[in-house]
Amino acid sequence: MSVPAPIHQAVRARAQGRCEYCHSPEWVGAARFTMDHLVPRSRGGTDTLENLALACRRCNERRYIFTTGRDRVTQQEVPLFHPVRERWAAHFAWTPDGQWIVGTTPAGRATVDRLDLNDERHDDGFIRISRALWVEGGWHPPAGDPVIPEVRR
Repeated sequence: MSVPAPIHQAVRARAQGRCEYCHSPEWVGAARFTMDHLVPRSRGGTDTLENLALACRRCNERRYIFTTGRDRVTQQEVPLFHPVRERWAAHFAWTPDGQWIVGTTPAGRATVDRLDLNDERHDDGFIRISRALWVEGGWHPPAGDPVIPEVRR
């Protein structure tokens, strides 16, 4: 079952060519981004605009069917960031070098950890290497995204 074309186009337009979780630009990769069901189909989720987010493959695979994560500060299980209902800037900021996403709220921190947005669980750190190149190219971090004044990971 595929997402109806008008809904697919509306999700893509809303995301403005970026993963709605990690804000990676779609145009720098070789593969189109996917539709992520915020409430997974296996849990009754639908193909509506309100239930779909544009996601890069790495974020989509890492989110899987999870809708919650553990906040490392409070140790509480909290809902993950919801890219349709919430603003990215209300939960996340970039480090000054543009390579790390910092969760600034419980939902933001839980999402950073659950989706491993900075490749902290992987030795390669490919996403941070990519972000460094994007910074060099002048197209990262995205305009309007907050940058924290000091590094707080």
